[in-house]
Amino acid sequence: MESIYDCFKLNNDMKIPCVGFGTYKAAEGNNVEVLKTAIEAGYRYFDTASFYQTEDFLGQAIRESNLPREDFFLVSKMWKDEMGYQQTKDALEKSLRRLGTDYLDIYLIHWPRPSADCENWKELDLETWRAMEELQKEGKIRGLGLSNFLPHHIKNILENGTVKPVVNQLELHPGYMQQAAVQYCKEHGIQMQAWSPIGRRRILEDGLILELAGKYQVSPAQLCLRFLLQNDIIPLPKSSSMERMKQNMDLFHFEISEEDVSRLATMPQAGWSGEHPDPELAQKNVV
Repeated sequence: MESIYDCFKLNNDMKIPCVGFGTYKAAEGNNVEVLKTAIEAGYRYFDTASFYQTEDFLGQAIRESNLPREDFFLVSKMWKDEMGYQQTKDALEKSLRRLGTDYLDIYLIHWPRPSADCENWKELDLETWRAMEELQKEGKIRGLGLSNFLPHHIKNILENGTVKPVVNQLELHPGYMQQAAVQYCKEHGIQMQAWSPIGRRRILEDGLILELAGKYQVSPAQLCLRFLLQNDIIPLPKSSSMERMKQNMDLFHFEISEEDVSRLATMPQAGWSGEHPDPELAQKNVV
């Protein structure tokens, strides 16, 4: 790969850009301008969600760019209270309206369980998935995906759905690589994507990260993002400044050695957000 415009091929033969722009918390501050800056910087793959409250702003930024819809790769997610058969169909229509488009490239279930005490989450996931499969047949979604699903959650979809997920998003970064979940998805042809790919900036001062960033003469963030790419994982970084946006795209002039990839993959746990798909296992409520 030589630029962010190079693509991974998904299991439904769709192509997906190898780096996306995350929009979580882009609703804070001068939101539309941040997204317009990202488009100006060169990003065309945008990851949003109804929960982020950025769909309206992203739609406006795209319209004001005067670029055709086909130039963009748009992904959104339904929130926990939007799961279920009819709720999913209603949620998608609202997202499409806010984004100002008649289709999404990929639509995701944001979390596999709406709450720790939800005992029928398997049935709820399948009702949601059935609605998504129908929406895909109608041409409103090109690909169906998951977010924050671990192997036992994914197995339910694979065994009972008729369409295989094309992607799964997890918190992934050096210090929190969730190896078992990543390997499971790779074995089933599901493309991994990383939210919080630089550990919400918590790992950027880690000794190993700083050592290797110095060795390759890149920023700590660039090192983390390149590490994910070399593990065939699509990072979804976010930033508010043009300089950092461009820096997060400049990942193709260096390659991390096999030895250093191994060191990063096996570093002690660091930078975990505290959020977990099975909320009773987390130290705080999922968001």
